[in-house]
Amino acid sequence: MKPYPLQFQPEFKERVWGGRNLERYGFAMPEGQIGEAWTIGDHPNGTTKVMNGELAGQGLDAVRENYGKEFFGVKGFSEKTGRFPLLIKLLDCQDDLSVQVHPNDDYDNLPAGELGKTEMWYVLDAKPGAKIIYGLNPGVTREELAAKIAQNRITDSLYEVPVAAGDTFYIPAGTVHALCSGVLVAEIQQNSDTTYRLYDYNRLGLDGKPRDLHVEDSLNVIAYEGSGATRMTTELPARNEWLCIARSPYFTVEKGETEGSWELASGGDSFVIHIICEGSGTLRWEDGELAAKPGDCFLIPANLGAYSFEGSLTMLRSLIP
Repeated sequence: MKPYPLQFQPEFKERVWGGRNLERYGFAMPEGQIGEAWTIGDHPNGTTKVMNGELAGQGLDAVRENYGKEFFGVKGFSEKTGRFPLLIKLLDCQDDLSVQVHPNDDYDNLPAGELGKTEMWYVLDAKPGAKIIYGLNPGVTREELAAKIAQNRITDSLYEVPVAAGDTFYIPAGTVHALCSGVLVAEIQQNSDTTYRLYDYNRLGLDGKPRDLHVEDSLNVIAYEGSGATRMTTELPARNEWLCIARSPYFTVEKGETEGSWELASGGDSFVIHIICEGSGTLRWEDGELAAKPGDCFLIPANLGAYSFEGSLTMLRSLIP
């Protein structure tokens, strides 16, 4: 079978902090407070299915099993789990998320078959005054943080930063963080669903019960001396050029904007993922084309070769380094 760009039906997740803002992308969403759209996923908690072309109806896991390194490249698999290495999400935060932290791949208490979780956020939209929690205040130690948690004063130890559309945050494992109300975010992360909650505002979950906290695991995995987290605004110097906005051992993410036709190619050793942030246009390759609009996510097979975007599009490009 000849390779072609794949689009997937998102897996929608109801969250206590979610809303209906993802409907702006034309998604057919279920009822409820939808906080997450898993747009490309190969995980036991959510596997997306192909919507277009010859593979329509097949899950990403089946595509992986049937086409393997041909489609995803030699870098296109997690060495630990064998699954697709990334999980791509859109997040609608109508309320504050829990204050949380993620472990790395080497943490002893990881659930069986799970990875650690390094991730990055690109802010698609933010209401005036929106903010996030991005690390601890300088100098906070494990002992000090544990004491603040015991006193129900953890917020004294948290570092807050304002956010605006176009901001980027790299969040290595070990970084305390929380998205807050009023932001819409694209998230690129390791293919993991492991989250340790430090604090959840004493609220109830969707089932009417308090949500679990994971204080000891959280205290164990926090990088108190700094995790390597970085943030930046993403003013583009030119069109049809990539600006690197996040670089990790697990993914590289770049931002770009088209002018006319932007000729690109997959490199053979890694798939490429494009997330359309703004504008409209067309994705073209030798055997076809697809309309491209905000909210669309395209998985470009490693063996596709040449393709192009045409129109006026702001987008993210993710691949495995």
